[in-house]
Order: sequence, then structure tokens, then C-alpha cells
Amino acid sequence: MEYTEFVRSKFKFSKVAGIEVPLDEINSNLKPHTRAIVQWALHGGRRAVFAAFGLHKTATQLEIMRHIGLQKPGTMRLITMPLGVRQEFKREVTERFKDEHHIELKFIRSDAEIDDDRTVYMTNYESVREGKINLGQFNAASLDEASVLRSYGSKTYQEFLPLFNHMEFKFVNTATPSPNRFKELIHYAGFLGIMDTGQALTRFFKRDSSQAGNLQLHPHKEAEFYIWLHSWAIFIQHPSDLGFSDEGYELPDLDVRYHEVPCDYQAAGADRDGQNLLFQDVSMGVQAASAEKRNSMSARIAKAAEIVAQDPDDHFIVWHDLEDERHAIQKAIPNAVSVYGSQDLDEREKRIVEFSDGKFSVLSTKPIIAGSGCNFQRHCHREIFAGIGFKFNDFIQAIYRVQRFQQTHQVRIDIIYSEAEREVLASLKQKWELDKQMRARMSEIIRKHGLSTIGLETELSRSMGIERQEVTGEHFTVVNNDCVDETARMEENSVGLIVTSIPFSNHYEYTPSYNDFGHTENNDQFWQQMDYLTPHLLRVLMPGRIYCCHVKDRILFGNVTGAGAPTVSPFHAEAIFHGLKHGFDYMGMITVVTDVVRENNQTYRLGWTEQCKDGTKMGVGSPEYVLLFRKPQTDRSRGYADIPVVKSKEDYTRARWQIDAHALWRSSGDRLLCADELVNYGPDVLAKLFTQRSGEVIYDYWEHVKLGEALEGRNALPSDFMSIAPASNDPDVWHDVNRMLTLNGDQSKRGLNNHICPLQIDIVDRLINRYSNKGDVVYDPFAGLMTVPYRAVDLGRYGRGAELNSGYFKDGVSYMHMVERKISIPTLFSIEGLGEAA
Repeated sequence: MEYTEFVRSKFKFSKVAGIEVPLDEINSNLKPHTRAIVQWALHGGRRAVFAAFGLHKTATQLEIMRHIGLQKPGTMRLITMPLGVRQEFKREVTERFKDEHHIELKFIRSDAEIDDDRTVYMTNYESVREGKINLGQFNAASLDEASVLRSYGSKTYQEFLPLFNHMEFKFVNTATPSPNRFKELIHYAGFLGIMDTGQALTRFFKRDSSQAGNLQLHPHKEAEFYIWLHSWAIFIQHPSDLGFSDEGYELPDLDVRYHEVPCDYQAAGADRDGQNLLFQDVSMGVQAASAEKRNSMSARIAKAAEIVAQDPDDHFIVWHDLEDERHAIQKAIPNAVSVYGSQDLDEREKRIVEFSDGKFSVLSTKPIIAGSGCNFQRHCHREIFAGIGFKFNDFIQAIYRVQRFQQTHQVRIDIIYSEAEREVLASLKQKWELDKQMRARMSEIIRKHGLSTIGLETELSRSMGIERQEVTGEHFTVVNNDCVDETARMEENSVGLIVTSIPFSNHYEYTPSYNDFGHTENNDQFWQQMDYLTPHLLRVLMPGRIYCCHVKDRILFGNVTGAGAPTVSPFHAEAIFHGLKHGFDYMGMITVVTDVVRENNQTYRLGWTEQCKDGTKMGVGSPEYVLLFRKPQTDRSRGYADIPVVKSKEDYTRARWQIDAHALWRSSGDRLLCADELVNYGPDVLAKLFTQRSGEVIYDYWEHVKLGEALEGRNALPSDFMSIAPASNDPDVWHDVNRMLTLNGDQSKRGLNNHICPLQIDIVDRLINRYSNKGDVVYDPFAGLMTVPYRAVDLGRYGRGAELNSGYFKDGVSYMHMVERKISIPTLFSIEGLGEAA
């Protein structure tokens, strides 16, 4: 297909794979906004309903399942829900599903209780997780309060969702998709089959290079992310978001009161320097917060009992996190009825139902047990948090058990915390504010677009293409344009050297444009787009000259691939065969080693602890490669390029060649340092000295290990980078690249956004000097901040580059003007005729 047609084919929205149901055939006993959501969800077949508490998600799910049974007879249907919620579904069936809208509903704990295909079955998440229900017999499933899965831990969460992969109809329902945990939304997309989890991560998010899992939306992808989200999920806060009346859907006021209790100062301990602390520093993390919880438990429970005693006629939920707190609450509030994890499931649900029906006045339980799905607003409008924690979802879910539509009283929330937990409280409030902001953003989108995706594709397609801009100097030409279009404009055999770092498939995206090579579904689609570029790279390169392609293999995470352990996608090998396919000769590759400690901080794939548990799941550090391709020379009987890259032996001496060939530049020094002396140096100095030492002497693996162990014994072995990396004597392995020496350094100084994957200046300089003549055109089709043309000009070549990102292009132009001014200004030595002496 034509290139523009290929780019347009990358527009992807959620697939429509459901059934059409006229609005007048949907249960007339349901509210108008509920009927509209049911129709939308059935039409999509795989949808998420993120509706506020009290907007009838229970009735929505029942009606969806009823119509699937009508339209697809024999389809086995299952609703999975938290404990204590099934009575809400039974109430809905009794109240809203009568006569012609009747639905058969049955709760099961195992396969033995399944008897026909006309029933909608209900079960708890626990039964599915423990394998008591064979999901293979079901073809339609709805997850009620799916956010509860987070409470089971990330491993269970990731193992749970793939169990439903085979099903034709899938739905997710929750009122609280967490705004500060984008991965949850991405996992829902993966569960529904909207987009692969790994693909969504790389498409929309930038990653913290120092901490795995710390995701932030690319600023230029934010609008697209929320519109993509809207194409398969509905966020609705009020019926008016869909154009319906809000009558009867006003939430009661929330009266939040905070109670700070003193710490147990005797239990505060000391810091690592031996100084006594006033109270424990829980801002350090979960472990310290847990210790503080236990130390302040008596004071917090006493305060909770005092609040209950002040209003004995009210009904209360007392939320807690620890089992010891439950026992303390039972002693301090004797009439409290407890619900806890080790309790018989039937007894647990019985107590939850009885409290919901107003049969006793105080319920004591954990948010992870009764904080999702339960409706307590009929008889209760008071909640007490006997402690606070870091889990915002558990907190907000618990609040909305009583602050719901149809609540007739003002809701009062009492939050008890110790003075050492002020930072925890501040974090909780911040997440609460983020939650409000995300809901407002999604309400804005749904009010604009409604339930239709018509217009969404048009809105996003505006980011296709770019208006070409060219800036030319005496020694350079750089262009803001799609590199395929730009390279196609260039003259045949006009470039002396190509140096570029191609995008690593869909690992990063650099612009909101669909022309972006990083905006691809997978490696196959990436190489399809490269098929439009590589033939032009071959055409513009002079015969016999070199194309240097910087690449890196892709790390594939086990929870995405199903392999269970991280594996490696051999991206550099794919790049080699791609170049060969388009007519290049392959000349070999240069290896640039990387820091395995830093890599593990980004991927958690090479961890020492995991290595000790099972070394078979460990690979090795993932280096970078520079692949060397050559355009065939015109005369294949001779090995020389049509215009060879020549060097004068007077200027390029044998001694210089030997040093360059080995890529090892020695530093002067008085003598070598021994291991005991190296240990006393700080990490930064040690890193340089050890690498130098390891290249100057015969390498000894056990001596290397001994040094590392000596450092560790003195708490001097860093955990965030490799301070004693070995040097290499192999000319094809470059160990001494300064990874901080990039144009990003100047970007940071000027307070600008850094380029995501800058190409190191050391690499560029070596390649330009090795494979081009002065005066040659050096071209980079993915120029970014113009590192390659910048260095080309500085080294006496003509720099040329293309870049799609307008921001990077603008910054790159300033660098090009700067380097051109630099080479045109005479030095003091040249003015005074002292150049040779200098």
C-alpha cells in the first residue's frame, strides 16, 4: 500500500464485537441512563463500566447477561463478585426483573452446583482464584467491583485476568479505577482484549529509568490516552453526563473529621547515627508505618470507642487493618460484630447482610473484606477509620459504602491517625484530589462525545502528517518532517555515512503523530514501516559506504508473554535480517556494554535475590549494538568503495590506529592501585579507577568478586549502578562510552524536556571518524536533538538530519547554529599563528 495508507491503517480503536439491541427492548424497569449503558455495552461486547456508586452497576450487569442469553441461547454466563455482595444482586432481581424481564440467578462455589445453561451464575473471586470453577465452560463473564483484585496482590491479579481470555463477551465494573495506578486501567484493557498490556504501556507512558513500574503519561499522549480509554470504557459520575436528569442522584454531604492521637515516644527508636527519635519516621515506607500502627493502636482504638459512645443510637462501621486491632475493638466496643478473613464464608456474608438490614449497630471489619460492593446506606451514615494506610482504593471504596445515592443523612467520616502518620495522611489526601481530577476529566470527555465513538477517530487522525520545515546553514541541512518522506526527496548516492539510532519498535513514542515509528502494535508492524524507509537509505548512500544502525534488544516481561520469567526479543537480529533483505551487506557489529545494576532498577529482571532463589530464570545484561551495513560498491570484484574513506598515514599514524582499533585509551598515573586501596575510594572515583585497572592487568574473576565483597562488607557497594564494571580489551566491545555525554545534558541545564533515547556523543564521534571523510554528508533519519549532524559539523563534515518531533527539531536547530558559530570563530592561537606550536 502507499505509505500514507499504511500510516492511516495504524488508527486503532476498541473492536466492536457485540450484539445490537434496540433501546425499547431493554428492561423498562431500569433507569434511562442504565438502559443507555446496557445498549452501549452489548454493542461493544467487551466493555468497562466505571460508574459512580449508586448508579446501578448491579442492574446493568444483570440486564447485559439477560440479553446475551436471549440473543445467544446456550451461552454460559458468570458474574464474579466480592464476598457479601450476592444479596445485592438478589434484591435487584426481586425489584426490577419481573414478568417478561425475569432472569434466573444462582450462586455457586464449585462446578458441581452448575445444572443448566439458562441460569446466570454468580460466584466469588475466591472460588475462581482457587480453581473451584472451570471457566472453560463459560463464554460470557462480568467482573463486579473488579478493583478488589488489587487486594489479592499483583501476582494473583496478573494470573487471574488471563483465565478469561477465551470468552466472547467480557465486562468490567467498578466505581473506583485508581487514578494513580494507570496499570490497573491497562490490565482491564488487556482483560477485555482491547490492547496488549505491554503495548499500552509503551504507547502512552514514559518510565522512570531509576525505578521500574513508575509510570507517567507522556504529555503529548495524554489527550489520546483518555480518548482511547473512552472508546472502550464509560466513566459516569451523574446521569446528566449522558444527558439524563440528575433528580434523585445527588450525593449526601460528606463531613470528614480528623483525629490525631499521640505517639508512643518510647517506641520511636533511634536513627542510623544513634540519635534518639521523637517518633517513628513512617515516611520511610510501609514497614515503618506498620510498626507505628502497632505502637499507636491503644490510643486509636480508645478514640474510636469514645466516638461510638457519644452517639449510641447511630449505626457505625469501624474499619481496621490489623487482626490485633479487631480484638482490641471487640474489647473496647463490646456490641460490635466482627467480620474477618478466617471466618466461615456463610457466617461472614450473614453478618454483612444483617448489618445492611439494620439488625445490629456496629460492624467491625477490614476494607478488603467488606469495602467493595456492599450497600450500607439504608441504616448507616457513620464510618470510623481506626487507622489509615497507603491503599487509597480500599479507603475510597469503604467511604462509598454509605455515601451513596439514596442516602438520606449527611455522612460523617471520622479518621483516626497518630502524629507520626501525618505524611501518610497527606499522601491519602493527595490521591483523593487526583481521583477527583480524573473523574472530572472523563466526565468532560463523555459530555462531549456521549456513548458514540463517531468523531473520536477523526479527532485523533488530525495528528497524522506534518508540515515540512527546513533550516539550512553553511554546513548543515536539518528538516522537521517524516523521515520516509524526507529521505525519498534526497538525491541518489548523495550521503557518505548514515548514523542513526532507530526506534526500538514500540518501546517508546516520541510524538503524538501516527507517523511516529514508535506508534506501532508490535515488531512486525514496526518493520513494515521500516520497509518504506530502508530502501531509500540504500538509495541515497554512496556505493561502498556504511550505514551504522544503533539498536538494543527488547526485554519481554513474563506476566505479559505468559513465560513466567523475563525473556529477550532479539531485536538486533531482526534488524540484521531486515537490512539484508533490502540489499545491504552486513559487516558486523560493535557491542556497547551497559550497567546491569541500573538495568535491573528499570526492569527488576536481574535481581540478586531472585538469582539466589533460582538462577535458571536469570539472563544477562542487555547491551546495545551498532550494526554495520554497507551499500554494495559498484565494482563487486574489488572491495573498495566507489569513493573510499581514506586517511593520510602522516596524520593517521600506526600508533593512533592501534589505539583506535582497540578502543582503549589509557590514563596516565603514578602506579596501579591494589584492591585494599580501591575499597577506600567513593563509588564515583572507584568506578573510573577499577575500569582502568581491569583493562591494564590480567583479569581475575575471583579477584573481582573479592573486591565487590569487600565493598559490600563496608556498605560501599552501590545498589543503583555498577561501580566496579570490568574493562574490555576487545576492539568490538566499547566499555568506556560516557553515557551521560549527550545533548540531553545541555537540555537539562536549560530546564527543557530531555530526549527519551539520546545517542551518546562518544559513539557518534567514533563512527564518523572511522567511516567518513571530511566534507562527506553524514545523515541521520531519526535525528532527535540533531546529535549526529551536530557532531558531523564539529568534525568537519556536512550534517543532515530529519526529525518528526517539532520540539526536538526546534532545540536541535539551536544546537546546529551553535556548532556552526563555533567552527567559524577563529581561535587566539590561529590568529597569532601559533597553531602548530600549540
